[in-house]
Amino acid sequence: MSIRSAGRCGSASARCSSELGGTLAPSALYRPHHRREGGGVSEDLPFDRRLRRLRRDRAALAGADADYLVRHAADELLERLDLVTRRFSRALDLGTGRGYLAGRLRERGLDVVSLDAGARFAAAAGGVQGDEDRTPMAEGAFDLVVSVGALDTVNDLPGALILARRALRPDGLFLAAFAGAGSLPRLRAAMAAADEAEGGATPRLHPQIDVRAAGDLVQRAGFALPVVDAERVEVRYSGLPSLVADLRAMAATNILASRLRRPLGRRGYAAAIAAFAAAAEPDGKTRERFEILHLSGWAPAPDQPKPARRGSATASLAEALAPPRNGEGDQPQAGGGGPPLQRL
Repeated sequence: MSIRSAGRCGSASARCSSELGGTLAPSALYRPHHRREGGGVSEDLPFDRRLRRLRRDRAALAGADADYLVRHAADELLERLDLVTRRFSRALDLGTGRGYLAGRLRERGLDVVSLDAGARFAAAAGGVQGDEDRTPMAEGAFDLVVSVGALDTVNDLPGALILARRALRPDGLFLAAFAGAGSLPRLRAAMAAADEAEGGATPRLHPQIDVRAAGDLVQRAGFALPVVDAERVEVRYSGLPSLVADLRAMAATNILASRLRRPLGRRGYAAAIAAFAAAAEPDGKTRERFEILHLSGWAPAPDQPKPARRGSATASLAEALAPPRNGEGDQPQAGGGGPPLQRL
């Protein structure tokens, strides 16, 4: 199987079907809603926290072979970090997983504290077990906070971002990457076919947040100079079971609190397999898409650059984006990406 970056914009049956998890609006997804039941208060949250921890514990027992997306996103994050002229000394890694990013940061001489919801991941990293949206660190304890592949499954993303900002010293940097809106279209189509075969829609896939909503959340969390963009990564799979196996090893299968507890039936599973295979290329492999959101922001500091005042620009955006005239300059290139990155 191969993986390639495609540019920016932005029983087997039971195991497969029980872990694939409708789409909710991002605003409804990431802020806990409370309702009174019998005089008490309970949280109506999108994700099952306990199951999230268990899934991460199970993923810790799998090999690192399925971490290709995490490694790709972490390497991209490190490249962005290299563009920053200042030097960092102490980092917090949220959702450390197998510790690939933390290890790369330690190679650069940083002291790294790791946090993960899974007990096994946290123990292996010598770090702290906890949920990214519920485990406050000492305020101002770090000058760098990073996270790869974890924040898309926290119940309170605004809360997690606020905690990350509070953990930073003034002028500290936050960098994160996770799967966003537009990811897994082939899998979504396969699950829709399964639902049709079984006569009813059920929540099988996680809601996803888009670039605009992510940018709003970073800004609302109090970060200065927020930037969010998306990178498209395409991966080719031999079939639906191969994709699901990799998602399982990445702790990325269905943890929706509203998920259907029973697995797909034989008819639904066969329909999902057939729908995924119907999108295959001539060599029999199906191309799946992941939209990786990259977030960055700075903890406010008095001497930081300030965004230009609205209306102060001396040139129009249309002029800046206009193609070169008289054949001067490079013409825009369609598409993107480079040679395929082979999965190890």
